[in-house]
Amino acid sequence: MSMNKVKLSQIVRDFIVTLDGDDYVSNASDAAIRNFALRGIREIGFDLGKKIRSIKVSIDTTNDTVALPSDYVDLTKLGVVDEDGIIRPLIQNNNINYSSKEKSPASTTDSSAGPLDISQNIINDRESSKTATGSTPKRPDDSFVFDNYTFAGGTGRLYGFGGGQAAGHYRINLDDNRIEVELHTSASEVVIEYVADEARSTDPEVHVYAEEALRSYMYYKLVERKASVPANEKARARSEYYNERRKANARLSTFNKENALNTIRRNFQQAPKY
Repeated sequence: MSMNKVKLSQIVRDFIVTLDGDDYVSNASDAAIRNFALRGIREIGFDLGKKIRSIKVSIDTTNDTVALPSDYVDLTKLGVVDEDGIIRPLIQNNNINYSSKEKSPASTTDSSAGPLDISQNIINDRESSKTATGSTPKRPDDSFVFDNYTFAGGTGRLYGFGGGQAAGHYRINLDDNRIEVELHTSASEVVIEYVADEARSTDPEVHVYAEEALRSYMYYKLVERKASVPANEKARARSEYYNERRKANARLSTFNKENALNTIRRNFQQAPKY
């Protein structure tokens, strides 16, 4: 464990140990305390200190897809790694097909398997169907364009066709929990950088800057729905949580004066013109 992180199990133990007999949450069960601690990990982690993980995943060559990690929440970067160790990102393309069709012969998913056992929940089972729906017009042939320029300078020369030297394209398919990819290289693996759900770890960690905010969140949520707790105590707990959250956000913020100057100076960089 890194020195700037605190294990959730330690925070829960400390929270229980420091409870007095006259506290409003002294009779809270260990299960309830841990439940709100996990909720706090998500609440604080997604808004303040996102856990960014980077993982290398193999491409399923049978359907050109990449499985999403089990703790995936949101994508930050997807690409392939070149010989220099630099990630060459893929570009998002919402026109990549990942359609499905109903299975034949027809079969249904039983509604009793879901939380609401009603007939409206019964739907026909589906399977992936990424095949073409028929012949489509081809893009104009390059012979229509006069190409007498610098080497490879014709990339993107037709308006609307796009350009650049991307390693490929992708589209996220949340229905099947995977990413559809279309590569322009022979790579067999891609690197996924994503926001992870830290609450799904065996023993989640929280940054020391946000430790007190998590404790305040646990207490606030434990007293929020208790009828025996006075309204002014609930208001105090809520105010304390948001105050600790504000302080944690300020401490975790990495944007400083140097970052601001670098952002401003970026507009004055010189580049060769063609």
